[in-house]
Amino acid sequence: MRTLKMPSGGRMPVLGQGTWRMGEDPRRRADEVDALRYGIDLGLTLIDTAEMYGEGEAEKIVGDAIEGRRDEVFLVSKVYPHNASRRAMRVACERSLRRLRTDHIDVYLLHWRGSIPLAETFEAFFALREEGKIRDFGVSNFDVEDMEEARQYDRGLTATDQVLDNLMRRGIEWDLLPWCRRHHMPIMAYSPFHEGKLLTKPALRIIAARHEATPAQIALAWLLHQDDVATIPKSSRRERLEENRGALDVKLTREDLAELDEAFPQPTHKVPLAVS
Repeated sequence: MRTLKMPSGGRMPVLGQGTWRMGEDPRRRADEVDALRYGIDLGLTLIDTAEMYGEGEAEKIVGDAIEGRRDEVFLVSKVYPHNASRRAMRVACERSLRRLRTDHIDVYLLHWRGSIPLAETFEAFFALREEGKIRDFGVSNFDVEDMEEARQYDRGLTATDQVLDNLMRRGIEWDLLPWCRRHHMPIMAYSPFHEGKLLTKPALRIIAARHEATPAQIALAWLLHQDDVATIPKSSRRERLEENRGALDVKLTREDLAELDEAFPQPTHKVPLAVS
């Protein structure tokens, strides 16, 4: 598994597991825990979650899944914007740590920008980092203007920006992705299948057939061929996890990439940062 270097020196795998919508139905809890554990078995050791997901229930599921295996896992969680003050973030982080049953989070993200000044949010991040509760910090759903402002307070240590990025939503390629590359900051792409809408597109099916792969694997391979992008597809099914893992073995050719650019054109102007 290729990894991306974090400011602390930690290494974030480029392909992992998301947990959005986990923890919302108690009847699915055992299957969700099993899926995360199986994903770890497959090498999908990057796990992304948030205090928002199931109002903490997703973090509890992750805690169950990583019990006895914490050292194998690269753990990302996110804090609500209204908890992004110095005092509230410490309380929120400690709650997340208890639910996750760990003593540290590898990367702790501000889920989206709220009303609390970024200067105070980064003070809170640094305090948690110094206390060892988090190894690195980052942001989510930040566009270039937000990143420029954050740069005034983060001492150049923001680890990643987690944003929506897939073949149907390529807006970040106009300015955000180049900005992050200039500052040696990887992107963490969520919703790589665009909630399944992408997987029905003919271009993906044609290229998938050429590689004896699936459309989902082509969608992931397109993200993974970029040196500075990680992605976190979510699944609660073992066969889907195996499929996602198989994307690491798909090597797209120049012809493939050109066909994808034709079917899903790159942006020609600035567009608002997509969140869905």
